[in-house]
Amino acid sequence: MSPEERAGVLALIKAGHIEQARELCAALGGPLDLYGANLQGANLQGANLAGAYLSVANLTGAYLAWADLAGANLTRADLTGADLSGADLIGAVLSGANLTGANLTGANLTGANVRDAIGVDP
Repeated sequence: MSPEERAGVLALIKAGHIEQARELCAALGGPLDLYGANLQGANLQGANLAGAYLSVANLTGAYLAWADLAGANLTRADLTGADLSGADLIGAVLSGANLTGANLTGANLTGANVRDAIGVDP
């Protein structure tokens, strides 16, 4: 994905057009790739981010309540203070992620990898 295409995907995400971003990534031959993206404070409530690549992304203070993050790769992502209440994190990879102060009330972490995650009780 070129820097211009990546910027377009991020603009769609920030505007709440998750499905269009997913379709653009698919047209470019890959999954929803948001590696290292700055989505600080983004409103992603109920977003379909299943299987998305969010490794090293800045999701500090992001609103991800009821989001579908099943199978998403959030390795070393910063989720400090993020609202993940009711989120589907089944099979998500959160190894090394920072979840300090994150709201995980009602989140489904079945099969999630939280090895070395910060702010999560083992």
